Amino acid sequence: MSAALTTPSRTIPADVLAASALLTALAFPLRLSIVALLAEHGPHCVHQLVDALGVPQPLVSQHLRVLRSAGLVAGERRHRQVEYRLVDAHVAHIVRDAIEHAGHGRAGDAPRGTAIA
Repeated sequence: MSAALTTPSRTIPADVLAASALLTALAFPLRLSIVALLAEHGPHCVHQLVDALGVPQPLVSQHLRVLRSAGLVAGERRHRQVEYRLVDAHVAHIVRDAIEHAGHGRAGDAPRGTAIA
């Protein structure tokens, strides 16, 4: 695979493609929740994530697989369980900032560019 994607009009830099892959891996509410939980509370086993998030174990495992494939989380075996942790603290900042930014429009403010009738 090449370092950059070539389109008819221009070449997309490799770092932009990598950023797109990162955001794609995070583009699901449960994945954001997993990353936020690991960032705030440290490493967790799957059953701890299931309890904290209130979703079925297969769903948590599926999303952990996506995050692991993207290199965002890593698992370390502890006896019969795997403990998951964030690989890079920068990802925690991205998720925290995105959640905080999204919350700014919730305080009864109309989205930018819209009029209140």
